Amino acid sequence: MSCSDPAPDPVPDVRRRLLDVAAEVLAEEGPSALTTRRLTREVGTSTMAVYTHFGSMPALVREVVADGFAQLCARVGAVPRTDDTLHDLTTVAAAYRQHALAHPRLYAVMFGSASLGGYRLSDEDKGVGLEAFGQLVAVVERAMAAGTLRRDDPAAVAGQLWTALHGYIMLEQAGFHRVVDDPEDALLHPMLGHLVAGLAADRMPG
Repeated sequence: MSCSDPAPDPVPDVRRRLLDVAAEVLAEEGPSALTTRRLTREVGTSTMAVYTHFGSMPALVREVVADGFAQLCARVGAVPRTDDTLHDLTTVAAAYRQHALAHPRLYAVMFGSASLGGYRLSDEDKGVGLEAFGQLVAVVERAMAAGTLRRDDPAAVAGQLWTALHGYIMLEQAGFHRVVDDPEDALLHPMLGHLVAGLAADRMPG
């Protein structure tokens, strides 16, 4: 599964149901609640089905994570691109954060900050995640081509924005962002605004 391939929506079968129920349990109750016994009981199948369709519980979780990245890609990809490239950067960042807030436990597993069923991020899994990062790179490249951001390595610039946004999201999910009364307006927006302003085409590096 990749950013170019939206999350499939086939007629539900056992494999799909296992994925959907695993995502539901993860979202509602967190990693500790997602066990083979719990999963197969809710789907109405045997534990053997997990091994038949996925080979192992970690492999099932890997599919759930890939599906999470596909949904993230779909949400970010649905953001309209306009002639205002700075506005596009803002709306893409907002869509990314909205996905993280909508699926906080899955987001934690997707980025390796929570373990689940023996699952750990592999290089292949990171590659799927980096396809989502590629969407941000593309928006940065458009801003550079439009003369809004100064010419630089688009991946490096997108990486700076991603690092700042992801760091805020992780603090937000842990509740540590509330060091001020209005963290979104006092922390998140100024942080990203200052970063973009420092990368603007009319601002030469010091």
